[in-house]
Amino acid sequence: MNVTKQQILNWLQAVAKTISENKDYLTELDAAIEDADHGINLDRGFKKVAEQLPQLETKDIGTILKTVSMTLISGVGGASGPLYGTFFLRASTVVTGKEELTPNELANLLQAGVAGVVGRGKANLGDKTMLDALFPAVNTFAELVAKGNTTVEALRQAVQTAETGMKQTIPLVALKGRASYLGERSAGHQDPGAISSFLILRALLASL
Repeated sequence: MNVTKQQILNWLQAVAKTISENKDYLTELDAAIEDADHGINLDRGFKKVAEQLPQLETKDIGTILKTVSMTLISGVGGASGPLYGTFFLRASTVVTGKEELTPNELANLLQAGVAGVVGRGKANLGDKTMLDALFPAVNTFAELVAKGNTTVEALRQAVQTAETGMKQTIPLVALKGRASYLGERSAGHQDPGAISSFLILRALLASL
């Protein structure tokens, strides 16, 4: 099953909705180990994204994602704006001119986005960041698509992988970001970035 441009637009709308619904929860979690602004910042950024979606309906998928990137980078404070902005920017470069995506092209999009986050944040698996949910989930999706699973089947497994990775951040000691300043005291808290990554992938599954 190919993913249409409308489904990508629906995904971005769904992300704005789910981030808004979980804004307070994300901010509460962030307050325990960082700046208490993750939910607030992401909500502000994706609200601006949602406002632009009607004007993007005639654009190709690459242009849509690049616009999302620029909106997040310019409109979101803290680390989340540059990181998610880079995710969508790098993702946009592999789908330039596309009006729909094959399963493999969607995998390429997600993998490019993750590579952008790795390059920007310089984090590794186990550092208690968004990558602990995002990286294994996207790898799961790409592997299953390569084996012939449908987009929805592969994405369903990927979302489950993201949820597992998200929960596994709880006992970890943060090695990146402001949370790393807490040292051992950062253990016992779920990473807000891992949660928002899970929510974004779950919104993609719901949109398909």
